Amino acid sequence: MKPFRYERATEAGAAVAALGSSPRARYLGGGTNLVDLMKLGVEQPDLLVDVTALPYDTVERTSAGGLLIGAAVRNSDLAADHAVRTRYPALSQALLAGASGQLRNAATVGGNLLQRTRCPYFQDPGKPCNKREPGTGCPAREGVHRELAVLGASPSCVATHPSDMAVALAALDAAVRVRSRSGTRTVPVAGLHRLPGGSPERDTVLDHGDLITHVELGAVPEAADSVYRKVRDRASYSFALVSVAAALRVDGGTVRGVRLAFGGVAARPWRARTAEERLLGAPATAESFARAVDAELAPAEPLRDNAFKVPLLRSLTVRTLTGLTGLTERDGDGGPHPEGPWETP
Repeated sequence: MKPFRYERATEAGAAVAALGSSPRARYLGGGTNLVDLMKLGVEQPDLLVDVTALPYDTVERTSAGGLLIGAAVRNSDLAADHAVRTRYPALSQALLAGASGQLRNAATVGGNLLQRTRCPYFQDPGKPCNKREPGTGCPAREGVHRELAVLGASPSCVATHPSDMAVALAALDAAVRVRSRSGTRTVPVAGLHRLPGGSPERDTVLDHGDLITHVELGAVPEAADSVYRKVRDRASYSFALVSVAAALRVDGGTVRGVRLAFGGVAARPWRARTAEERLLGAPATAESFARAVDAELAPAEPLRDNAFKVPLLRSLTVRTLTGLTGLTERDGDGGPHPEGPWETP
């Protein structure tokens, strides 16, 4: 462990100013990712600015019918929130699918969004990695890449973003409020993370010193009929090989609303907009779902050992949407169809 200074911020402006004082300073929330990276020698901050005392630890209902989630809310508390469980079930399920209960009790919403890749080359300072040290190369392309990206990768990087929560938030059109030295702005979660291109060291569109203060969720019509499904190598405490967050609204056998995002396949949560466009107005059938997912996955460029992710994600998405069809089909009086085959946890 390298020596570092520690400051505890009690006001957002002071936190932003403190971080801006050094290019190697970092915000500290739950520390479940940052502290691990410090132990590995990947992160070597000279200053930690503790932001857990800032007043961003509540979940509030908005006048527009959505939720305003503080960045310091713990993952376990957000997953258990009644409004989240009933109005945005995919978000609750995604949180519960990530890490252990002990980690969820410590991890914060803001930190979850900003956690860094678990690519083994990134996490090992003894190996070259363009994301950790630009210009050194990406040995994962020819090396160990079974769990890495099949969409949106580049010759510079094939890392994947590890957050389950971010996938659900991307599907639900969430946005983050960001505080910086120049003021505040709002960034859609689906546009928060960057594809690697030629600059894989930049994970997000945020600048150094930018502080996420809240996550905004709108009143999404399909959100109450949403699920998160994840395929992993073991039943728990494992990152996604592939995952899908889906929300669906069906009326008269036709898709009237749909939201899809994929995890485990790219450097950011992958909002499946091509599939969504193909599905709107289409029959709510497994065949329609498969054609739409095939169109979304057509640009995939798998590597030697991760080509299995493409058919795996296709099957997972079709099965998820088919199950949701039973939940969201409407009967004659407009109520939920009583024979829906899907059970959400």
